[in-house]
Amino acid sequence: MTIKNDQELKAALNALSSDQQRILGARFTESVVKLTDNSRLASALKVALDPESDVGALNDAYKVAKSIATKTYTACGRDADWALQAEHFVAAACAAVLTPDALVTETFNSAWKAAIQARMAKNCMMIENDSGEVENEAEKQYQIASNFL
Repeated sequence: MTIKNDQELKAALNALSSDQQRILGARFTESVVKLTDNSRLASALKVALDPESDVGALNDAYKVAKSIATKTYTACGRDADWALQAEHFVAAACAAVLTPDALVTETFNSAWKAAIQARMAKNCMMIENDSGEVENEAEKQYQIASNFL
């Protein structure tokens, strides 16, 4: 299966189980985690990527990612450090894929949320680096999803 646009991506993600959404969303997040040097986020992401992670490890990793996303949220919406804002979006993507089942609504898709947050992180770093070079994160995600499926 080849995914070429967001509509196809979202349809494919909606057909996945919650565990598959977590793994694929974590792969989207893995694509941008290098934008931050936060080792706690990298560790939380490793838990999300591991199909053998138990509920306790997933919940602990969620708490770490959520706390970083919450702490860095204050940097958003004002003139601030774009790298810190990118870290916020990486943390939010990580938290999305680690969201415990008890907090998941019927319409929540962790992989889609992670995809959007990862794109935001990439945009922040393009601004930070004053880069005219456009590396399309959505295109990367289409490839990652196509390979996963």
